[in-house]
Amino acid sequence: MRIRDIALVSMLVLGCAAIGYAQEPGKLTPLPANAPEDRPKQHLDEKKFDEAIKPYVEKARKTYPEAKERFLAGLPPQHVFFVTARLHDSTGSWEQVFVEVKEIGDGKINGLIANDIETVSGYKLGDSYTLRESEILDWLISLPDGTEEGNVVGKFLDTYKPD
Repeated sequence: MRIRDIALVSMLVLGCAAIGYAQEPGKLTPLPANAPEDRPKQHLDEKKFDEAIKPYVEKARKTYPEAKERFLAGLPPQHVFFVTARLHDSTGSWEQVFVEVKEIGDGKINGLIANDIETVSGYKLGDSYTLRESEILDWLISLPDGTEEGNVVGKFLDTYKPD
C-alpha cells in the first residue's frame, strides 16, 4: 500500500468512528466548550406562552424537514441535532427541553433529554425520550465551532419578557 492509500484508509476509519460517536445511542454527545448555554426560564401560563411562541414554532416546523433530511443523510462529525419538546408531569407542570436526536423513523424521534430538569418530575438529563415529529417545537444543529443553526424559538425566548 502506498502512503497516500494508508492515509486515505486512516481518514475513512477515523471519519466513520467520529460519525458513529456522534450517533452513539445511549450517550449524549459532548458539545464544544463555546457552544451557547441554555438559559431556561420558568413560564407559568402555558397558553399565554404558546401564543407568544406560535409564529416561531411555525417557522421552525416549516424548516424542520430540511434539517431532518440532513440528519438522515448523515451530519458531519461533531454536528449534533436537537429538537425541542415539551414535558408534562402528573402535577400539571411543564418544561421545554432539548432532545438530542438519535433516530428518526415512522413519524417518531428517539433521543436523549439534553437538559437538567428543573420543573417537571419523572425525567432527568440523559433519559431516553420518544416524541412524534408533529410535537416538535423547534430544532437546532450544534456545530463544532460553537455556533448553531436553527433554534428559532430559542433565540426568540432569549429576548422574551412576559407581561
